[in-house]
Amino acid sequence: MLNKKVLWMFRALLYKSFFGRFGMLSYIGKPLYLLNVKNVFIGSRVRLYPGARIETFDSGTIHIGNNVSVGQCLHIISGVGINVGDDVTVSANVFISDVEHQYEGIGVHIMEQPLTKAEVVVGENSFLGYGCVIRAGTVLGRHCIVGANSVVKGVFPDYCVIAGNPAKIIKQYNAVTNTWDRFKG
Repeated sequence: MLNKKVLWMFRALLYKSFFGRFGMLSYIGKPLYLLNVKNVFIGSRVRLYPGARIETFDSGTIHIGNNVSVGQCLHIISGVGINVGDDVTVSANVFISDVEHQYEGIGVHIMEQPLTKAEVVVGENSFLGYGCVIRAGTVLGRHCIVGANSVVKGVFPDYCVIAGNPAKIIKQYNAVTNTWDRFKG
């Protein structure tokens, strides 16, 4: 595996000039699809495993902090702004988007309807579980844990566990007792 990661680091050096920023000691597995990555800013020590689909359009940007690990088959698309904080872990098959298709026009194909755009923030030291979806307008505080296959939309405070479809807070850290308590909200 070490030899493969060295190859990925050399690949990152080749891609570096195409990205807005590609930090030191970061590497990338062979992606499936890259589009407008001049608007993608990747910090130092970022590990992007194979199968990533990374795309921006219009004035969309993607900022990935330092020491971020991203599992296989990430799909991330930005039309306005996505910010992933430092020390975040993203499991495999995760989808993050700051755009959504409107569907109000009953007689109009969904791909021909306007887009709704809203920034997305993933707070530092958060964990995105396998197969989760982070929808437009989502703001996760620091140290948020998102359960596998959850569909997340909304604003969530620091230190909480979020799960389900639609995702809700199921636990929150209690600084007084130093425990993770079931959420009673």
